Amino acid sequence: MITRSRQHGMGIVGILGVLAMLGFFAMCIIKMIPPYSEFISIRDIVVDIVKDPESVEKSSSEIRRKVDYTFNTNQIYELNWKEVEVYRKKGKHYIDARYEVRMPILWRIDAVLKFDDLLFEIGDPTPLTTPP
Repeated sequence: MITRSRQHGMGIVGILGVLAMLGFFAMCIIKMIPPYSEFISIRDIVVDIVKDPESVEKSSSEIRRKVDYTFNTNQIYELNWKEVEVYRKKGKHYIDARYEVRMPILWRIDAVLKFDDLLFEIGDPTPLTTPP
C-alpha cells in the first residue's frame, strides 16, 4: 500500500483572496490620506486662532474673517469657512468646526470620516466634548 503525503498550506485561490483584501484596504487608506491630512491642517488653524490672545477680544465676525483668510491661504477645500460656526454664549466665544467627509470607495461602498473633535472655546486649546 502506497501512502501519499499531502502538502498543507494556502493554495493559489487563497493567496489571490488575501491579495485582493490587502489591495482593497490599501486603496481605502490611500483614498483617506488627503482628507485626513487636511483635517490636521484645519485642526492646526483652529487651534492657532483659539490660542491667539487677540482672539479673546475680537468679535465673532472678526474671528470668522480670520478663519476665512486662513482657510483660503492654506487651500482648505473639504470644509468651507461658512460651515465653521463662531458664536458667543455666556460671555465666551466658541468655534465649532466639526464636519464629516463622505467619499466613494468602490461601486456602492462609501467611507465616512467624521471629525468631531473641533469644538473649542476661545482661549482654551483643548477640544470640548459637548457643546456648551
